[in-house]
Amino acid sequence: MNVPRRPVHDNGLLLACLALFAIFVAGMVVSGAAVLEQEQRAHGVAQAVSVFDYLRTGDFVEAMFENWESEFLQMGMYVVLTAFLVQRGSSESKPIDHTAPQDADPRVAPLAATTPWPVRRGGWPLKVYENSLALAFFALFFASWALHALGGVAAFNKEQLQHGEPLLSVWQYLATAQFWFESMQNWQSEFIAVAAIVGLSIFLRQRGSAESKPVADPHRQTSA
Repeated sequence: MNVPRRPVHDNGLLLACLALFAIFVAGMVVSGAAVLEQEQRAHGVAQAVSVFDYLRTGDFVEAMFENWESEFLQMGMYVVLTAFLVQRGSSESKPIDHTAPQDADPRVAPLAATTPWPVRRGGWPLKVYENSLALAFFALFFASWALHALGGVAAFNKEQLQHGEPLLSVWQYLATAQFWFESMQNWQSEFIAVAAIVGLSIFLRQRGSAESKPVADPHRQTSA
């Protein structure tokens, strides 16, 4: 029986997240341009800053990718940690007392036309594919980390010029306390948020959410 395709319904979670992302990015850009204009006026530069002007600044690049970097680090580490570690009672954990479907060896799985190509091919394509989610998140993390550094040094050097101080290279900026403060203040917030969902999902529920155990399940029962 053919199941009717409902693109919006079937992709509602992704579409909603992308829509919220677009809304908040737009708000960030508009408010960021206003903040930059205020900062310039404080330094005696009476020049309007348009949204397009702001998009070309190191301030924008730094603000954007400083946050992306921490999010991708969080998700990459979470994918890896949940592959090896468990938490009794948490909806975020694999089962403690028996193996999970995610642990099944794809090399012994029955093959079908709908089986992903790397699984059918085997060898190194399969090796990459079975770790592709973590690899993708870490690639996005390092790309965002590099862009954070590039945007950060541009914003930092702009401040240096305004105060008559020497400019720094990217490598010199990476050695500054400011760069690591910006990174660590975001990284720590990501992992306390992960700890919160892991811990709170032991005792609390949200009916209908894939992130929650069934409401009637006991606290000590782990859900995958």
